Amino acid sequence: MRQIVLDTETTGLEAAAGHRIIEIGCVEILNRRPTGQKFHRYLNPEREIDAGALAVHGIDSAKLQHAPKFAEVVDELLAFINGAELIIHNAPFDVGFLDAEFARLPGEVRTVAGLCKVLDTLALARSLHPGQRNSLDALCKRYSVDNTKRELHGALLDAGILVDVYLAMTGGQSALALDMSGGRGREARASGAAAPVRASGVILNVPLADADELQRHESMLDLIQKSSGGKAVWRVVGPADPPERVQ
Repeated sequence: MRQIVLDTETTGLEAAAGHRIIEIGCVEILNRRPTGQKFHRYLNPEREIDAGALAVHGIDSAKLQHAPKFAEVVDELLAFINGAELIIHNAPFDVGFLDAEFARLPGEVRTVAGLCKVLDTLALARSLHPGQRNSLDALCKRYSVDNTKRELHGALLDAGILVDVYLAMTGGQSALALDMSGGRGREARASGAAAPVRASGVILNVPLADADELQRHESMLDLIQKSSGGKAVWRVVGPADPPERVQ
């Protein structure tokens, strides 16, 4: 599954008031692993930046004077996010600004909803932690994600932090690719597949659980099911067939 974690910085808080995007940062995840592929652009908004917004991200007009306009990077952006699920913290904000930028372009009006699925991690966090603070900084603290470099907001920086927060919120990395053969492990991580690890001539003995162990396992799953509000993945997928014993 291909996902793009996306964040923007803007000239102000309201797209409807004519505020514009000044930075877009995107980080690619493939099968729950960051691939290292990124999209990052600063943009000339062709308007002034509100003092309140400047205090948040620290990006001033002088830095953007020679930056491209949104229309000049839109094709590259669309090529990067095409076919992916967008993961955004407080998605209505960023989606609203992107849709406003699309609406300014000539030709048929495009919308984010018409191009990609969107997962709002703020809504997800609120469902997992009702009544608690669910800002990106609060989630970093809750899930022990390092955000020490986040003195100011930045689209690419925040997208990278959100990658770690999202993976932690949804169960962490689903698998690890062990680099046992130099380049093969790196290729496996880039393709999203775990690198196979084989040792020739090794016979593995796979002991099966006895009845008491199976009962204790089921009791633990019942506890996880209750504490997670019915989200235990084992209960969704169902029990797996027991492995064959290897002699």
